[in-house]
Amino acid sequence: MYELDVVVSGLVFQDLVLGLPTAPRPGTEVWATGSHESPGGIANFAVALARLGLRTGMAAAFGADDLGDRVWARLSAEGIDLGLSRKLPDWPTPLTVALAYDNDRALVTRGTTPPLSADDLITSAPSARAVAAHIGPWPNAWLAKAKAAGSTVFADVGWDPSERWDRAVLDQLEHCDVFLPNADEAMHYTRTDTPEQAIRRLAEKVPLVVVSNGAAGAVALDAGSGEYVDVPAYPVPAADTTGAGDVFAAGFIAGTLWKLPLEQRVRFAALTAAISVTRLGGADAAPRWADLAAWQHANPDNHQLEALIKGATEGDVRG
Repeated sequence: MYELDVVVSGLVFQDLVLGLPTAPRPGTEVWATGSHESPGGIANFAVALARLGLRTGMAAAFGADDLGDRVWARLSAEGIDLGLSRKLPDWPTPLTVALAYDNDRALVTRGTTPPLSADDLITSAPSARAVAAHIGPWPNAWLAKAKAAGSTVFADVGWDPSERWDRAVLDQLEHCDVFLPNADEAMHYTRTDTPEQAIRRLAEKVPLVVVSNGAAGAVALDAGSGEYVDVPAYPVPAADTTGAGDVFAAGFIAGTLWKLPLEQRVRFAALTAAISVTRLGGADAAPRWADLAAWQHANPDNHQLEALIKGATEGDVRG
């Protein structure tokens, strides 16, 4: 019996999101139309999973400072198990300011790489049905241990601030079952021109690839069966896209653990992401089942997820 459903690992940030009417220009002042503080980074994954009813643990470094204490308290309040996480003295918790405008966002981050890696935090395979990690130019040898212990291994990747997109990062997919990049990341790492080209290149490295593409929806390819899924996005007014890719991935992970068919997993992931972008914040914008039920009530003609949402709100899925 696994102790947890999912263990996630990656960098944690404190996010400050500012909703702007237009992009700031040098020498001018722009007044924000709204603001929100929220845990960010891998916390987006963890909160989204926990709100879907999954027993979720996190392995991450936190600064032993005011920001770190606030983020730790917020995640604990969401019911996330932080037993694999550590508070580090003399290392400041990273802070990201997200500027949300024109149906997108730009990020400015202050921070440094933590002195402890995921391999330092996770020294043996976690007792979890699944694990999820942000891969990058840092070691993730623990993923091989998790896979050998029977966990399904999900991987995501973030923006490369150097914009070199070192393809050696993809070598970590050797021990992964599912890769969940966004379209820009997928195309940059594979040196391709379209998400469709990128997903087929990535399918040579990992059994299942899912590429999210914002308002264009998402595509998925099962390398073993050849099944290809192309799902449109749910049309919603976008207030802030911060963390939407992470919330999408969390929805897909949940759907996988519930053993949904591939297309339904992608549709559910797209819906969770769509609801999250309608409000400011990353982790805090992740939907709860009440939000999903409210969406279904407002969209009674959309039956694609009706049974899942009804079953979940009545406890069939979460149980």
